[in-house]
Amino acid sequence: MLIRPPADIRSSEITPQALYRARRDFLKATLAGGLALAAGIGGTGAARAATFAELPASPLSTEEPPNSLHDITHYNNFYELGTDKRDPARFAAHLKTRPWSLAVEGECEQPAVYAIEDFVRPHALEERIYRLRCVEGWSMVIPWVGFPLAEVIRQARPTSRAKYVEFTTLHDPKMLPGQRVRVLDWPYVEGLRLDEAMHPLTILAVGLYGEVLPNQNGAPLRLVVPWKYGFKSIKSIVRIRFIEERPVSSWMKAAPREYGFYSNVNPEVAHPRWSQATERRIGEFRKRDTLMFNGYGEQVASLYAGMDLRKHF
Repeated sequence: MLIRPPADIRSSEITPQALYRARRDFLKATLAGGLALAAGIGGTGAARAATFAELPASPLSTEEPPNSLHDITHYNNFYELGTDKRDPARFAAHLKTRPWSLAVEGECEQPAVYAIEDFVRPHALEERIYRLRCVEGWSMVIPWVGFPLAEVIRQARPTSRAKYVEFTTLHDPKMLPGQRVRVLDWPYVEGLRLDEAMHPLTILAVGLYGEVLPNQNGAPLRLVVPWKYGFKSIKSIVRIRFIEERPVSSWMKAAPREYGFYSNVNPEVAHPRWSQATERRIGEFRKRDTLMFNGYGEQVASLYAGMDLRKHF
């Protein structure tokens, strides 16, 4: 396991086990019909689609207890739905996630356009429950439902020219009211090196807590890169593109002195306007020390061997 549970986490911060189990039982009865209907499948396929709630835990999961479902769904950064952390939950209903497609294109041999239903059937790709820490000054432990991005990359078969992966969010100000304000140059764009994107900790999430991903958390499909600050984990993705040159992400373009391409969690590199040496776990009052690579150094430090992590922030 990646990180052992700290002794100072209070039981009041954790979703009660009975409630979680009751929710799982409810999902077993409802997800079969809902997901099968969305995917246009029936018969034995419907039974197999039942079961975000029955998925196994990933061996990459932390042992730390997760934050409550309420915390996870009501304290969010999703500027497309507003800049206040309560805005995403408040305006989530504006976002319509059916129909939805994901274009995979660029320097690859097998470009494709996927329907979201291709990613919400447990028998289509190997979804698992990933309990991962996410941090951007504040932190949570979130039990994501997802699968490695590497599965999609392998199907696309990138060419030798592909060095980076660029991701793009939906651009639709009618559904995403935050895009009516020029906080950023929309649509939101992020990127990873190809080897970062292929790492097994880099996942595409389609749900959390055994449920279909809520709109305010980046439905219907979002990236999760747990050793990087949260803004790297782009939400509501409509395009994945393989490219040769390093992409310019939205926050790099908006504030290059403050946000670098890598954005790895590094407590030794201060943001120009605040220290990153400590973080606050949502639900806790006392701050805790920020861990290098968000505690995933054993798994990912080799990706940056020989790099100056102060220069390449």
